[in-house]
Amino acid sequence: MSPREILQQYWGYSDFRPLQLDIIESVLAGHDTLGLLPTGAGKSITFQVPALMLPGLAIVVTPLISLMKDQVDNLKAKGIKAAALYSGQSRRESNLVCDKARLQAVKLIYVSPERLRNETFRSEVKSWDVSLIVVDEAHCISQWGYDFRPSYLNIASLRKAVPNVPVLALTASATPFVRNDIIQHLDFRDGYKLFTLSFHRTNLSYVIRYDTDKENKLVEALNAVQGCAIVYVRSRVATARYAEILNKAGISATFYHAGLDAALKEERQRLWKENQVRVIVATNAFGMGIDKPDVRLVIHLDVPPSLEEYYQEAGRAGRDGKHAYALLIAANHDKASLTRRLNTAFPPKDFIAQVYEKACVFMDIPVGEGFGHVYEFDTAKFAKTFHFDADQVKSALTILSNAGYFDYNEDPASRSRVHILIRRDEFYKLSLTTDEQAVINTILRLYPGLFADYINVDEKIIAYHAELNHEAVYQAFLSLSRQKILHYIPKRQLPFIYLPTSRELTQHIVLSRSVYDDRKALMAERIRAIRNFVFGADECRDKVLLAYFGEEDADDCGMCDICVGHRKQRSKKEISRSDKKKARKSFEQHVIDCVMRYPGLHITQLKAALPGREDELITTLRKLIDSSAIIRKGNALYFKEHYI
Repeated sequence: MSPREILQQYWGYSDFRPLQLDIIESVLAGHDTLGLLPTGAGKSITFQVPALMLPGLAIVVTPLISLMKDQVDNLKAKGIKAAALYSGQSRRESNLVCDKARLQAVKLIYVSPERLRNETFRSEVKSWDVSLIVVDEAHCISQWGYDFRPSYLNIASLRKAVPNVPVLALTASATPFVRNDIIQHLDFRDGYKLFTLSFHRTNLSYVIRYDTDKENKLVEALNAVQGCAIVYVRSRVATARYAEILNKAGISATFYHAGLDAALKEERQRLWKENQVRVIVATNAFGMGIDKPDVRLVIHLDVPPSLEEYYQEAGRAGRDGKHAYALLIAANHDKASLTRRLNTAFPPKDFIAQVYEKACVFMDIPVGEGFGHVYEFDTAKFAKTFHFDADQVKSALTILSNAGYFDYNEDPASRSRVHILIRRDEFYKLSLTTDEQAVINTILRLYPGLFADYINVDEKIIAYHAELNHEAVYQAFLSLSRQKILHYIPKRQLPFIYLPTSRELTQHIVLSRSVYDDRKALMAERIRAIRNFVFGADECRDKVLLAYFGEEDADDCGMCDICVGHRKQRSKKEISRSDKKKARKSFEQHVIDCVMRYPGLHITQLKAALPGREDELITTLRKLIDSSAIIRKGNALYFKEHYI
């Protein structure tokens, strides 16, 4: 089948978006390929289509577990065999995925970058028939990238495990420095291909408004621009507060952040996507992989920490090609917030060492132990226990992850999973309790595929259909799991920490220059760029963004608030010039009328008749005398026809 036939069969589209087919053909030809496609340009299609056409499977490295799970579920819904491997899985789940890979029972395997550090995993990959390696969010491999992940550097070792396999790297935002870093770190071979779409969005107006009353400005903007909207804030508490404000103002809204239950997040996302709720107020946890084309307005109530993040989030507006707006509401206090954000993101090094030591105590890990284990980690409880600032704790854990001491994952929320371990005919030989039998009957009716794979389940739904309470369903699952009839993995709500090394003595915790000092300097530079964009720019917003991403000499967009403001100023100047010209002509005519009415009128008499306008009169008389419209004889003035 051709790429277009694959696209039509599985996605129902008749043709590709710009550059999608070029990237697909490059991959199919065996070239290492870098694709820079802005948000909404359809990156996933560029690797999912060739994955279905190539003989083996595709390994997709991606940093977000939640996005990974969503893509796997979406592919399965289309009839495409896909699976995922990530740190929070049970050993049984991981083994099942690896078995499927060896048996060529899947076409795409999504892998978290932390997996690549594991020597056992790299050895396992050698037994797979791999046809393609995909690096999604490829800017994470670059030290210049805004979301650098040291674990991404292990992708080079994956290339060695499966040599002669093409690599496709994809990202939505990359400066020229980042592009070069990606090509270098992924060891692109000669003849590699680079495809990039312009970062210019012809249908998107970037607008910044300055107002301390952000609530009122928010409501005003949503009343002025009709249609679906996303409102971005930086804190979870703010999502609920602004959603309540909008609902009270008669604008239907809900809120979304990483701390919500997975089922609740799915439900709120569904309501918004189906336009049953107009506005979703969210942290930056919302948006990755969300393909809703008719978003008319994206509003930022807080200034993002970088132009990369702002561009990606703002770019979720107007994917259908129709006119849309990206509005950022700023106030003077946001300048100080940006500075505080830098200090929060990079707490003192001795504080980070303390967090490492206390976290190991909190998780009950002795020195020299913990290697390869996953621990649930209640960040809020930890911060409260040791009287630490919660935001600084999260930053410290992230830096420790970048340094290789922890793998801290703050997005652990997952649904419960079940896999039936026995054959269907063996159920007739079992002696089950009434509750166990009710649960078995219900899940067999509600969830197909339980015998072949781990399937997401919802205990509340099962309880409703089985006519049991939630606790009874939970206990039934535990009992069935102990009997090895099925394997039950309850949903996890807490973040988790994976230890890639054994616990070190605290005095041996070293934060290298590249992990701490250089990263802090890079963040400071990014904050300077976004601060200038919001508070200092007096040229086209789009032009500033394009220059940041390496597109120099762009034309003004004509749609942003700066361009519109300049156009209004020009219009006012043109009107002012026109008015002045009319006034000047009127004054000339008045002078002519006076001279016509009183031939031989003395200049001093004319000055007396026009008090306060002596300079203007002199200029006007010179012009009229030079053009011979008025004749001067001594100090007497005559209209030309009268004098003749």
